[in-house]
Amino acid sequence: MGRFEGQTVVVTGGSGGMGSSHVRGYHAEGANVVIAGRDEEAGRELAAQLGDRALFVRLDVTSEDDWAALVREVEGRFGPVAVLVNNAGVQNPAALIEHTELHTWEHTFSVNVTGQFLGTRAVTPSMREGGGGVIVNIASTMAHGGTAYYAPYTASKWAVRGLTKTAALELGRDNIRVNSIHPGVVSTPLINEPAAAGQPAIADVYSPDPFAIPRLAEPADVTRLLLFITSQEAGFATGSEFVLDGGLLLGPALRPEPANAA
Repeated sequence: MGRFEGQTVVVTGGSGGMGSSHVRGYHAEGANVVIAGRDEEAGRELAAQLGDRALFVRLDVTSEDDWAALVREVEGRFGPVAVLVNNAGVQNPAALIEHTELHTWEHTFSVNVTGQFLGTRAVTPSMREGGGGVIVNIASTMAHGGTAYYAPYTASKWAVRGLTKTAALELGRDNIRVNSIHPGVVSTPLINEPAAAGQPAIADVYSPDPFAIPRLAEPADVTRLLLFITSQEAGFATGSEFVLDGGLLLGPALRPEPANAA
């Protein structure tokens, strides 16, 4: 029996690079999976591949009405929500603060922060009715420092830290745990494709070579940690931040010493 047998799991941005990995991971562990997002073609195709325990629901994470409709549809199909993965996010085009448009700032916060706030608010009554649950907010290592040219994204991920800890305090006595994952650079379209025309992709200018684990993360790396955090194996963890970055925040690692010549 899988760790999530019979439980209902909602993943926002569920057909994207990390999201689809998370959806498949939960499905393999026996969960009813809800692929929530705006890409209907990809979402419905993934649901069709997975079969009866998978459902695509169109969701704009910044819409209160969409969230309310999602919870109604999910409860009607599968019952109460047990796990919410607030995975949907956007990256801003690289720009100095003085050259960043207000709409870019507002859009980044709307998706990355307001979307997680609305998701948390929407599923809380469902989780409470079901006897508890787990919420995981996908943050970033950029929430642990400053990053030039990415003020909207960086600030939004700092905000996710505060939202996560506050929600954990408010919901703990309802048997609802709330944690965050802070990935480093993960090989997804967000990293491998330019955020704006004429700009390089982040993967083109970032190198993991100096760090302790000299590679990009794969979505499956994040999925494995996520499955642990949302399982009963991590039942004592709430308000916690799980960094998964191959040592990026530690800084450059020592190079191996060359073997002495005989």
